[in-house]
Amino acid sequence: MVQRKKDNVREAILAAAFELFTQKGYSETTVPAIARMAGFSTANVYVYFESKIQILFSLYTPWLEKRLDKLDGSLRRISDPRLRLNKLLMVLWRDLPKENNGFAHNIVEAVSSSSGQNDYDPRLRDYFVGRVAEWLQGCTAMSDQGCRHAATVMVMAFDGFAANVGRKHGVACSGEMVELFSDLLLRRPAGSGFST
Repeated sequence: MVQRKKDNVREAILAAAFELFTQKGYSETTVPAIARMAGFSTANVYVYFESKIQILFSLYTPWLEKRLDKLDGSLRRISDPRLRLNKLLMVLWRDLPKENNGFAHNIVEAVSSSSGQNDYDPRLRDYFVGRVAEWLQGCTAMSDQGCRHAATVMVMAFDGFAANVGRKHGVACSGEMVELFSDLLLRRPAGSGFST
């Protein structure tokens, strides 16, 4: 007999998982703990999700998309390219990594601890890089390819800042870091992918 999936069960599982991921982190959260908090059996969780990483991506994808859409609205209101770039960098490297008790740290932890075989789908990373590249096109004189390369570096730096949230000796983004990177992107250094 095929079990019919119910939206309220799926949502309860996701709500429990989000709470546990934000409190304990990805590694310390187990599927049985998610099931207990949601009020269901572990087997029932697996009816809705194949794995813990799938649960996390089901949460993280809309979480990130919502924040990138909000950032897009903020950036559209800033006419000065340098100020827009600074805002982009501060949100990506300082604000987003800290949001929801460092929720973004979970995705870094999950991907870095995965086997790398079949449990990681790069579409979200590609989407993230694409959005950042579009914003860079409006702030810099770089070519499309240069923007894509810089966006990839910026997203990888986001992962690093997210991984450091809450760490005793972690590194947090500073205004000086943002200014330095903005200078690098706006000064047209040799070989940077700027169009001539």
